[in-house]
Amino acid sequence: MSKPTIGFIGLGLMGSAMVECMQKAGYDVTVLGHRDRTGIEAALGRGATEAANAREVAENSDIVMFCMGTSAHVESRVYGEDGVLAGLKDGAIVIDFGTSLPGSTKKIGADMAAKGATYLDAPLGRTPAHAKEGKLNIMCSGDKAAYDRAKPVLDALGENVFHLGELGTGHTIKLINNFFAMTTACAMSEAFALGDKAGVPREKLYQVMSAGPLHSGMMDFVKAFATEKRIDLAFSMNNAAKDVGYYRSMAEELGAASRMSACAADTLAEAIEAGWGDRMVPEMVDYLAGNIQK
Repeated sequence: MSKPTIGFIGLGLMGSAMVECMQKAGYDVTVLGHRDRTGIEAALGRGATEAANAREVAENSDIVMFCMGTSAHVESRVYGEDGVLAGLKDGAIVIDFGTSLPGSTKKIGADMAAKGATYLDAPLGRTPAHAKEGKLNIMCSGDKAAYDRAKPVLDALGENVFHLGELGTGHTIKLINNFFAMTTACAMSEAFALGDKAGVPREKLYQVMSAGPLHSGMMDFVKAFATEKRIDLAFSMNNAAKDVGYYRSMAEELGAASRMSACAADTLAEAIEAGWGDRMVPEMVDYLAGNIQK
């Protein structure tokens, strides 16, 4: 069987790596311009086609993929006379690989179903380096038949590909995951900062804490920067704050009280207000160490 044609919108670091991976696997890809042309030009050099707008991407694609920063970004490419929705083929599949609000995801899904297309949410784990090698973790949800049709492409991109249930489940799980991750990162950063205040060497503190059930990958990410100034988690405080904010919005829509996320949200907001938004999450150690005084 011939491979489906792919349309890709959002060629930042992750999206560019995903496009490269699919092109290496033999997929024909149509791409949409990005404010940073680096990924676009690289994809064109490997044989991709550039579309004039999102509608044209959809008109030329069996599967349309988004890898964008916010739900607002996705909606801006879905709706309008030049949006994906206007150009969808009957039976097309559209996949959102970003971290989006489940409510927005479900709304878009209903609008696409009315056009004879299927929407899947498939947030990602791991890094652009993993994407280039086809080793992402992919948390997909939505119509199972559409998932099965898209699975060969997802398998080209991911080492661990999950189908998690009805539309929106992937985004829900990703937001819960990122809330927990960013809360842990802020807590570990404060632990190092308070240890500094008390005169406890960071390495000694880590040795004790990591020897018990607290040990985690996130602890190690923060420790790598705290003790070696090495960034192993390239995820900005701005992005972290967005995801925690989305988690809090999701909780509010569900009528739930989120207590713990307020701590991470307030800490990230304080650092961003101080000009640290473009710095990476593990650097929260330095921010808190310099602001541990009452």
